[in-house]
Order: sequence, then C-alpha cells, then structure tokens
Amino acid sequence: MAFGFGIIGTGMIAEFHAKAIADIPDAKLIGCYNRTTEKAKNFAEAQGITAYETLEEMLANPDIHVVTICTASGAHMEPGVAAAKAGKHVIIEKPLDVTLARCDAIINACRENNVKLATIFPSRFHGPSTEIKKAITDGRFGTLSLGDAYVKWFRTQAYYDSGAWRGTWQLDGGGALMNQAIHSVDLLCWLMGDVQSITANCSLIGHERIEVEDVAVASLKFKNGALGTIEASTAVYPGYLKRIEIHGTKGSAVMEEEDIKSWDFAEPTEEDEAIKKRLAGKTETGGGAADPKAIGHHGHRAQFEDLLAAVKEDREPAINGPEGRRSVEVILAIYQAAATGQRVDFPLEKDPDLSGWTPGK
Repeated sequence: MAFGFGIIGTGMIAEFHAKAIADIPDAKLIGCYNRTTEKAKNFAEAQGITAYETLEEMLANPDIHVVTICTASGAHMEPGVAAAKAGKHVIIEKPLDVTLARCDAIINACRENNVKLATIFPSRFHGPSTEIKKAITDGRFGTLSLGDAYVKWFRTQAYYDSGAWRGTWQLDGGGALMNQAIHSVDLLCWLMGDVQSITANCSLIGHERIEVEDVAVASLKFKNGALGTIEASTAVYPGYLKRIEIHGTKGSAVMEEEDIKSWDFAEPTEEDEAIKKRLAGKTETGGGAADPKAIGHHGHRAQFEDLLAAVKEDREPAINGPEGRRSVEVILAIYQAAATGQRVDFPLEKDPDLSGWTPGK
C-alpha cells in the first residue's frame, strides 16, 4: 500500500522530513499544518501539497496514514496525542518531548489507540553505529569499561535570537544537551546500556538572553558497571564533529559523525580492515557542528522506512516511544544533578523542577 504523510510544524527540520518522504517509493507527502497559516502555505507551495488551516482538518483526511511532528520540542505532546486519537501513526522529531510526563502521555495515547510511534534518532542507522552495536553484541569488546560522547558545537547568538522558543525550558527543554547532544546521548545509551547514576555540571558561558545551558559535562555510571562521560556545548568555536568512544577490556572503537576513526580489537577478524576502509571518510556534511542545516536526510529516510515496515509487519519500530523517552530521562537527570549538586540515581521518580535555575549559578 502507499502511505500518505502529513507534517505538523513547517520549520527547518520539516524540509528534511519532506526530502526523506520523497525518497521512499511507497510514501507520499499529502499535507501540512502550522499554527501560523502563512508558514504552512509557504511550505505547501514549495512542496506541492495542501496546507490545512486546522490540525483537526488535516487529521480527518483518511488518505493521511502517518504524521511527522516537527514543532518546537516542548510542543510535541499535543499534536502527538491528537494524531494518535485520530488513528494516525506518529513520527516525532527528537526529543520525544521535554518532560517525562509529556513523553508518557504520547506513549500511552499511541498504545491505547493501537498506532505505531517512532522517535527520530537517525544516527543509530549510520554504518559505524550499527557495526559498533554488532561488535558489542558479539562480545568483541570484552567487558565494557568506558563510553564517552562529545558534542562540541557552535551556535551564534543570532541562532538563539531567531526564535522565541529557542533557549527556553518550556519549549526547547534545555540547551546544548536537549537540543543538540541528545542524538549522542541516545547513541551512547543504546551502545553502553542503561544508566545507573549521574553527577554533572552545567553552565551558560557564551550566549545571552537564554535560560538554558550552553556547556555541560556529566559523569555516568552504567548499570553494567562501566563508566562514561558526556560533554556538550554550543559555545565551542568553530564547532567540531560529534564523537563517540566505546572501550572495553578487549577492544575499542571511535566514531566521528559517520566515520570510523579507530577500530582496534585484541582478537582481529578478516572483516576488520574492510570495515575500517568502508567506514572511513563517510561524513559528507558538517554534521550540524556549526550550521544546523548541514546535515543529510538519509538517516531520516531509513527511520521512516523502518516505521512503515513496522506497520506492515505489526511490530514495534526500532526506536519507539520508550526508546525515545530514555535519552530525555538521562538529560533531565543531568540537569537535576547540576542544579542540586547531588548524584542522581535511576529511574527518576518525577520530572525535576528546573524553574528559576540558571545553569552555572
């Protein structure tokens, strides 16, 4: 069958969703909705689709089977729940939402209405990610010892000034961690396993007129006993490709964006040289390090295809609601640890109260 798509929210990331849909043979973008009608009309005209004046009107179209949500991060729940109640499958751009309560409302609505839910984390579909995951599953790393994620990016003050929602707790949900580094947080936890406890520090150093952090450092203890770190910033000029390092007693692997930088194991195999050769120099964009638009849409396409396969096969998508929720919980725990100066253990009992907290103060 051909799947009809609708997009909710027509900002920058919606363009990448539209490109991904266009690349899928059995998918077709039909319409879009934005609270600002003029923005919806401009997007619709560029894509050759219908701009709906109300969300209800778009969700009532029986030819739309899947909706992708590209609104501000803290405004994902309302359209997500509405889409689920309308019987539409739901794809939500990262993060799932910015609080655990709001994430749970989306997850529950999709479960209750028997629709599929996917959270966008395209980095999991990149070649280095899948090869490292396979090597971990095959036991090639031995006992995992260290897992580190580094996202040292740069955003100008103009970037934060470009939208009233940017850099706010309510709609951005946080700063360098929740908006930019969440891809690497998800990837680190997918590879290393669940987190047991966190200590952290966050600061606001390089920007003005925002509520959230632009520098963060966290120390993690994973449930399997391994340790790790997360470093994230939007105040590192000129901005560098994100980096993941996975280490164990019998092997290490380092990936930088979509490139394998190190692939060293105590027990090498015949495939190792081929893997290093195949996955070196694969990064074709700036990875968003300095320019939010400098990303590809191939990871989105792979994830959209997985959602459609999940519908056909009646299975869970690879990155479903609970998977999307996990990185939000980790980031909220980092904020709680930084705000209180205390170690935070998992699972979180409730959403931390970050009102009135200025990172670094």
